[in-house]
Amino acid sequence: MTGMKNKIDFALVVYVEGANPNGDPLNGNRPRTTIDGLGEISDVCIKRKIRNRLQDEGQRIFVQSADRADDGMKSLKDRAEPVMKKCGKDVERFVQEACAEWFDVRAFGQLFAYKAGGADGVSVGIRGPVSIRPAISVSPVNITSTQITKSVNSETKDKKGSDTMGMKYRVDHGMYVIRGSINPQLASKTGFSDDDAAILKDALRTMFVNDCSSARPDGSMDVVSMVWWTHSCPLGQYSTAKVHDSLKVVPLNDDPRGVSDYSIAVEDLDGLKYEML
Repeated sequence: MTGMKNKIDFALVVYVEGANPNGDPLNGNRPRTTIDGLGEISDVCIKRKIRNRLQDEGQRIFVQSADRADDGMKSLKDRAEPVMKKCGKDVERFVQEACAEWFDVRAFGQLFAYKAGGADGVSVGIRGPVSIRPAISVSPVNITSTQITKSVNSETKDKKGSDTMGMKYRVDHGMYVIRGSINPQLASKTGFSDDDAAILKDALRTMFVNDCSSARPDGSMDVVSMVWWTHSCPLGQYSTAKVHDSLKVVPLNDDPRGVSDYSIAVEDLDGLKYEML
């Protein structure tokens, strides 16, 4: 398999206004926050949005949402089974075939532990080269709660049934930062290429396109800036932590309420190239 030539680090600055970027099912679906009151979007949520965007662009995706399945398969096992049968007990061939078949497998990796037709199967973990950290807001976020009621009957009745009470939550204003990296050593094992990196780059920049919902109205979440660092070698000229720390997103006042209330800048690291989009 061929892979990438140089290490890549990236970061996205995302502005949220009047949306629930990632509800916590263990807390009534309130927006996730840290113990310090900072907003949080889990890495799993971010990868879901990336997968959906890649799928929109015609890429084959293994971990598809049930309501977005485009291949007629009803489970991950159903999707993996044809490749398992094709490869038999040859695990190395299965890894190659799975990575070639599905973009998200060669990017994020995947744990396969399935039986093919109730007999021979596969149990193998694939480590992907693309790692993404949970997004954390720059400043503490204010969460607004809205009580909602139902104005129609769910079932046919002679008279109007009792109103059903519920809650909706939104982050009023918040600037979040997503950080990630692409490892060339792992890319060489999955076949993730420089062309794949370019496709991922575009998916990251447009990850909120076609992502609207009741919790996230169109335009309520936006990638306002993206930084793409390209090292000159596979190991990287600097550590990922140092590269990510060179992005400075700073509130300009005590109560930031818009993109213009933040300063976004990148400190130069000697010899390290970057694009700011």
